[in-house]
Amino acid sequence: MLTRVMQILCFSAMMAACTPQTSTEQPAAVSAATELQLNQHWQFFKSQMADADLTQASWQAVTLPHTPQIEPLLVNNQWQGFAWYKRELTIAPEWQGKTLLLRFEGAMNHAEVYLDHQKIGDHLGGYLPFTLDLTDKVKAGQRHQLLVKLDNRDNAITGPKPLHLLDFNTYGGLYRDVRLLVKNPVHITDEQLANRVAGGGIFVRYPKISTEQAEVSIQTELANSGATDATISVRQQLFWQDRLIGSTTQDQTLAARSTEQLTQLLQVQQPALWSPDHPNLYRLETSLWQQGQLLEQQSQKIGLRQFSFTADHRLLINGNATFLRGVNRHQEHPHVGYASSANADYRDAVRIKSAGFDYVRLSHYPHSKAFMQAADELGLVLMNAILGWQYYNPDPAFRAHTIQSCRDLIRRDRNHASVLAWECSLNESDMPKDFIATLHQTVKQEYPGAYSAGWQHGYDMYLQARQHRQMHYETPTQPYNVSEYGDWEYYAQNAGLAQDSWADLKEEERTSRQLLSHGEKRLLQQARNVQEAHNDNLSTPAYADGYWVMFDYNRGYANDLEASGLMSIYRLPKYSYFFYQSQRSPAIQSSTYQAGPMVYIASDWTASSALDLRVFSNAEEVELLLNGQPVARQKPSQDKYSTHLQHPPFEFKLPAFTPGTLTARAYSGGKQVAEHQVSTPGQASAIRLELDTQGIAPVPHDLIFVRAYLKDAKGSTVPIQGQPVQFTSTGDVQILNPDVTVTEQGIATVVVRLGEHFSGASIQAGVTELSIPAQQITFE
Repeated sequence: MLTRVMQILCFSAMMAACTPQTSTEQPAAVSAATELQLNQHWQFFKSQMADADLTQASWQAVTLPHTPQIEPLLVNNQWQGFAWYKRELTIAPEWQGKTLLLRFEGAMNHAEVYLDHQKIGDHLGGYLPFTLDLTDKVKAGQRHQLLVKLDNRDNAITGPKPLHLLDFNTYGGLYRDVRLLVKNPVHITDEQLANRVAGGGIFVRYPKISTEQAEVSIQTELANSGATDATISVRQQLFWQDRLIGSTTQDQTLAARSTEQLTQLLQVQQPALWSPDHPNLYRLETSLWQQGQLLEQQSQKIGLRQFSFTADHRLLINGNATFLRGVNRHQEHPHVGYASSANADYRDAVRIKSAGFDYVRLSHYPHSKAFMQAADELGLVLMNAILGWQYYNPDPAFRAHTIQSCRDLIRRDRNHASVLAWECSLNESDMPKDFIATLHQTVKQEYPGAYSAGWQHGYDMYLQARQHRQMHYETPTQPYNVSEYGDWEYYAQNAGLAQDSWADLKEEERTSRQLLSHGEKRLLQQARNVQEAHNDNLSTPAYADGYWVMFDYNRGYANDLEASGLMSIYRLPKYSYFFYQSQRSPAIQSSTYQAGPMVYIASDWTASSALDLRVFSNAEEVELLLNGQPVARQKPSQDKYSTHLQHPPFEFKLPAFTPGTLTARAYSGGKQVAEHQVSTPGQASAIRLELDTQGIAPVPHDLIFVRAYLKDAKGSTVPIQGQPVQFTSTGDVQILNPDVTVTEQGIATVVVRLGEHFSGASIQAGVTELSIPAQQITFE
């Protein structure tokens, strides 16, 4: 698992060879380039005043990623203001003559960086990285003080809307990694610091892709900051499953104080192509040598693939027609906002893939590198977006910042196999035509041949939310993506297709915004809504659709959670989650996420449960049994909400409620392939504690969900709503929930941050009101 975690932490196209470092950050003598993670040993202070007296501040020791304030579950007064972070930065004696680069992966939102009280950098925008050159500002063998001042108040230049009008929260803090890159005078440049169109760092492209042969073009930007010319060799090595399959080396003379770009080509015979069902990844190692000595080595995973469109705008992946079933994601985690962890973001990707999706729209801003890597490895196609939501400012500074954000996004993520298109567009914002044209051309400049996407015309792809299509019935004449659906049209009660069928429902029962705690009836309606909408999308020329949204989230302007998620904000599934899971192909198998045949009974099976049972499955037939006795065996039900679905739900009507156990057995080819049971719950009498790891083992400073399930004497979860559960911890772990933790569907969840030495730490949970003794779970 250590190797797996190092891959998550080290993956970056610009990154030097990543080796484990001690927390003291005192390396041995450096010969080749290396990097140090600067996530520990920070001190933190926040204030509402920009000119606060830091000498009188009460500093708090913190570790990154960090948020300025632990928030309640419902964030209706998010903290905004000024946050300061400081730490010592020790420059080792052996770094004399080295190039030293300081890289921030995410600092919200306006960052000012000081070294020994002197300002050395300024950056606007909290979602993309920036890099500062420290080479001439530090001295080998000395300690320096690094200070970062952050301002996460509303900003007219970065946008989006002011928080009190915004439909999501932007949070704050140094919430992603900070790294020190130690390079030789001759080195591979940092793509952000280089700030060169279609340049900087390493840029990988694929001039030719087929099942017979592929070409891999690797462009490397080299810098010589020394006072003399340097003759160097650049070696590209391509590995498939740790076996070297291709290599090329080129010699180059770099003039003193110069920068040059070098392009090399590798041929791959019978390549294993990347696709959502087969996310094959190669390892590319780029090494820089001088007189037989390794100066620098970078390693990254790449996927050989080709996205294209037919004349009628159907998507082809490697020449194969593909419809992308997808979802939108906000990166917020409860209580910590954006300050999650690499593993926590990776687990989100596992949840999404396990739900049966192969496409994610990253709404409405750049997400973390860890999530991007997970998408590459799991097979999630991405729509990658800059920040924007219902806000446009004609100020030239705003326009320039937006264009630069587009450039920085592409430079950061251009080597990811998962990226289909670049949404360099301000979502749901009235942009002038000349501005759209500039953003479209920016994509073409930074990545020749790449696709641009936006919600207005002028891009390669048209992103149209379903509610907008229903309002003006426009049929796109270019590749078309249903960017959002299933929420607003039901929330506003103007879907125009199925609302008359549900006239007997109360208004709050019709909407797709249903918390897990709203219970069976309303969760079934949400599932019906998304089925109707997804079925409708399949009748259009769209090449993809994206449900709104994967996880419930907070909204700056509203005093409630936006609850249209397929999972709760604590990442617990609703019935809709299993509807989508049933739409995946049963032939797909995986050891890293849930795949294959499935069946799920959407019922609590209590006296108040619906007798018209809905069962989700991707099998050919389902047999329903009650207390071991057959009820019926049938094929999927066909109605007006399932005419285009490959796997419609199964409908069973029972004459009356009989307590006991419902069993659904799924069959394909006459053989049982899956089974699911649900039992009438009894009285809660016990607790079962679980770590929600999604197969990714916890590591130091990880963020993880710990769940307490209320169980009856037979082991069934009792779907009690709002029952307080008392959680405590021992050892080097911290429970982050600031309020009393209560159950949803009989499950209570706490968010836990692990310390450096969490092994042996434990979480305890009990229910005093129900006289349920506490149970304990221990971290290994």
